[in-house]
Amino acid sequence: MRDVKICIVGPSKRFLSGISYYTIRLANALSGSSNVSVICFRKLLPEFLFPGRMHVGKDISQLEFSPAIRVFDGMDYNNPLTWYGVYRYLRAVKPDIIILQWWTSSVSHMHILLKIMSIPLKPKLIIEFHEVVDPIEESILPFRIYSRIMGTILRKNLNGYIVHSISDKFLVAQRYKIDPQKIHVISHGLYDHYGDRIKNKKANYILSIEEEFVILSFGLIRRYKGIPYLIQAFEQLPESIAKRSRLLIVGEIWEGREELINQIKSSIYREKITLVNKYIPDNMVPVYFSAANIVVLPYIRASQSGIAHIAMSFGKPMIVSEVGGLKESMGNYEGTFFVPPENTEAIKLQLIKHFGSEKIYSTPALGWNITSKLYLKTISEII
Repeated sequence: MRDVKICIVGPSKRFLSGISYYTIRLANALSGSSNVSVICFRKLLPEFLFPGRMHVGKDISQLEFSPAIRVFDGMDYNNPLTWYGVYRYLRAVKPDIIILQWWTSSVSHMHILLKIMSIPLKPKLIIEFHEVVDPIEESILPFRIYSRIMGTILRKNLNGYIVHSISDKFLVAQRYKIDPQKIHVISHGLYDHYGDRIKNKKANYILSIEEEFVILSFGLIRRYKGIPYLIQAFEQLPESIAKRSRLLIVGEIWEGREELINQIKSSIYREKITLVNKYIPDNMVPVYFSAANIVVLPYIRASQSGIAHIAMSFGKPMIVSEVGGLKESMGNYEGTFFVPPENTEAIKLQLIKHFGSEKIYSTPALGWNITSKLYLKTISEII
């Protein structure tokens, strides 16, 4: 489909997130067989409102777009001059199809502007859902109202919708009253761009870890991630295991900062818990995952998990809550051990079961070439 012009819209690396990585990986994958361009949102919202404002603008990612991809890296939420720049850019690249990455309603007005700007060019429009709904937006009344109004305008009369699991397909269809036949399921590629594993002992030395069993929780810390249940499960471990273990909670705290810190301080095993409250740069990601004996995702709810796709690329065993699309996306990975959500007893038993194990599992066949093929098949059907 080299003659088909695809334009992907997503966040830039300035407001770095898993969706930034996804936008780059998807664009690079599709560029191997299609004419791909990208529009990046440079400023998403006022920085003081962004929970991850401490890492905004920092050069902490090594991932780049392929030189073959034409990139407009500079659409700002508050700058009409950048909107005009995007309008001129669209007229220049003349896309046949535009793929809008959706993960939050806070950028809906920019998506709607792009939708309006593209009308004279008559491209097909697709939204790719990375969340069914953002929990923060749902919890605050003004944001919830804004989200529902803007979302309704944005989703109206589109040509197709992408999700990453069958469970999300039915959730999206039900919540947004979308015809299920217009919703396509495309697998999420592995985040395998961080480099190779290093020796466990070397990783532990770099992180100053002396314990033999390292339990890793990684990624943005939000309430739906269920970290308190992991801490409670860790506290229930027999002392003989706990004193030889290290619980690493690594990631920028977006919600529940005081509650989490107080829970750790009051823990009977507080000396065995390390909290690293920051966004981890790419060069340190292999260190944390190489040090880990097991990764725990005690989510209360989830559509997908970029962290799971990192852990699978490193062959790590994972204790995972059986929620949302996680069972579907990780069910074929031999190293996945599912537990009921909010069940500290089940997490504890799995930790005990894996204590002392250093097993590495085979990386599943979730390459971006597969994602690319599914995407091109979907695009051909829509066009």
